[in-house]
Amino acid sequence: MITDQAPPGRATDAPVLDIVLAEPRGFCAGVERAIEIVERAIAKYGAPVYVRHEIVHNRHVVQDLRARGAVFVAELDEVPPGAITIFSAHGVARTVEDAAGARSLHVIDATCPLVTRVHLGGQRYVRQGREVVLIGHAGHPEVVGTLGQIPGRVHLVETAADVARMEVAEGTALAFVTQTTLAVDDTREVIQALQARFPDIVGPGTRDICYATQNRQEAVRLLAAETDLVLVVGSPNSSNSNRLRELAQEMGRPAYLIDDADGIDPAWLDGRRSVGITAGASAPEHLVQGVIAALGTLRPTRLRRLTGAVEDMHFRLPTELLDTQPAA
Repeated sequence: MITDQAPPGRATDAPVLDIVLAEPRGFCAGVERAIEIVERAIAKYGAPVYVRHEIVHNRHVVQDLRARGAVFVAELDEVPPGAITIFSAHGVARTVEDAAGARSLHVIDATCPLVTRVHLGGQRYVRQGREVVLIGHAGHPEVVGTLGQIPGRVHLVETAADVARMEVAEGTALAFVTQTTLAVDDTREVIQALQARFPDIVGPGTRDICYATQNRQEAVRLLAAETDLVLVVGSPNSSNSNRLRELAQEMGRPAYLIDDADGIDPAWLDGRRSVGITAGASAPEHLVQGVIAALGTLRPTRLRRLTGAVEDMHFRLPTELLDTQPAA
């Protein structure tokens, strides 16, 4: 269902462009928590606070926090001994935790609780005597952290072809876990391949799939079915934002990933009657509103909103920050 949300934009002879907004879109609870952790840490301890890697994969979020006093580093050896240090939402390997302890860093962990749940699940499977198969993208920070949190042998696979190439000793008990920014549809073929080759493999149910990833992917499918063009607001290094663009394209719609309104090419609107807009889980809403405003300077617009899943998930902040409010 689509409902009108705003009157047409500026008066012009150009045809009206219907703008359709996906629901849900943008920040998820894990991203909101991670950003708030950095803001509250700055308010409580003062600048600078150090953040290992980007807190979330969005250029604008990182720039804003840097302006407030966050210093983003690639590795812990860039952090002064004893300094406030925040681990990103993607999680880190145990070796990173150990290195932070060796340097007496004051660590605040902003790892998304859903990522932590994957770590704990993998560790539980190892205690059961199983080797673990991790379904995910090689090199992604979350995958690097998860590989470093699960002791024992971990097989990293991304495709069904990777499953066929796995070298596993006969009689080995196996379990699988997944990168949280992959949704059910992303992993279905791989899981089916695992179950076909290893009938006794065990793994999490769909309740352990990241709700935000799944909801945003379902929303973009609805969006692509309703519009002529899809714009995904998100940074190029955001895995879930890229997947939203790919899904829209798989639905037969031209789709583009843009950091913000400056990424719009007016030629994309030629011959288009409607454009759908969504945003990755690390993209702030003000960027979406900026895209809507920019489209309004190109054509008269009519804003509509798709109905979708209502998200009311909230994750608890670290205890040491509960008595502190983010700086304005």
